[in-house]
Amino acid sequence: MAMEKSRVLVVGGTGFVGRRVVAASLAAGHPTYVLLRPEIGLDIDKLQMLLAFKARGARLLEASLDDHDGLVAAVRQADVVVSAMSGVHFRSHNLMLQLKLVEAIKDAGNVKRFLPSEFGMDPSRMGDALEPGRVSFDEKMVIRRAIEDANIPHTYVSANCFAAYFCPNLCQMKTLLPPKERVGVYGDGNVKVFFVDENDVGTYAIKSIDDPRTLNKTIYIRPQDNCLTQNELISKWETLTGKSLEKFHIPGDEFLASMKDLDFASQVGIGHYYHIFYEGCLANFEIGDNGAEATQLYPEVQYTRMDEYLKRYI
Repeated sequence: MAMEKSRVLVVGGTGFVGRRVVAASLAAGHPTYVLLRPEIGLDIDKLQMLLAFKARGARLLEASLDDHDGLVAAVRQADVVVSAMSGVHFRSHNLMLQLKLVEAIKDAGNVKRFLPSEFGMDPSRMGDALEPGRVSFDEKMVIRRAIEDANIPHTYVSANCFAAYFCPNLCQMKTLLPPKERVGVYGDGNVKVFFVDENDVGTYAIKSIDDPRTLNKTIYIRPQDNCLTQNELISKWETLTGKSLEKFHIPGDEFLASMKDLDFASQVGIGHYYHIFYEGCLANFEIGDNGAEATQLYPEVQYTRMDEYLKRYI
C-alpha cells in the first residue's frame, strides 16, 4: 500500500529558491500549499506566478505573517513547512520574519518537519565570519535556536553556491553574464567550491522532508562532479567556447580592501566571496554525524553538471 504523501506548505514560494521548491513538491506528487501574503500588493509578477502554481495543482493559502491566528490556521493544513524567505541583501532580506513562522508552527503543534530558509553556507560553521556579512549567519543561527528551543522537528539545507549566481559569470561579482575578454581570479584560483543547479536544490530539499535520516540534521548538497576550483570552471568555459580569456589575479588583502566605501549589500557580498574563494569554507570540512550528504542519500537524482549548465549561455 502506497504511503500517503506529506502535505507541504511553502512560505516564500515566489522567490528564487521557493519557486523551485514548489515545483519539486508538485513534481513529487505532494499536496502542495503556497502562502499568499496580502502584502503582495501590486506585485503582478508574483501574483501571476502564484496563479501559475495554482493551475498546476497547488493550493494558495492567504495569510499574513503579522496575523498569528491566520498563520497558525494555514500551518495546520500542512505536515511539512518549507521557508524560502529571502536572505540576500542585494534584494529583500526577511530572515528574521521567520520567528513569527516558528511561533505559528509551535502553536499549531502538528508539523512533522520544518525546513527554514538557509540554502547557502552552513551558518553553524561561520562563527568567525567577517563583518558585516556575518549578519546573515548570525540571523540564521537565531532562527535555528528558536526552532530547537521549541522542539520543532527540522532539517537544515546547505546548498553551497547556486549555479545561476556563480557559474556562467565564472564567479565574477556584479554580473550574471559570462566575461568576454578578461576574468578576475581570486588568489591562485585553486580553492574547491561546490556549485549546485538551483532546480536540484528544490529536488533534494523535497526528497529530505519525509526521510528519517535527515531528521534534526543538516543535509549538505555536495555533488562531486561539481566540486571545482575557479580555474577549473574557467577552463570548462574556455573549452566550450573555444576562446581563451585573459586572467588577472586578485590577492586576498586587495580583495578585502575593495570593500571600503561600498554599500552595505556589496560589503556583505565581498565578505561571503572571501570565505568561499580564499578560505574554502564550503569544502574544508568533513560532514560528521550531525549531517548527511544529499547526493549520497539520493543517488537516483541525476543532478546537473556544470558543463551542461554552462552550455545554456553559449
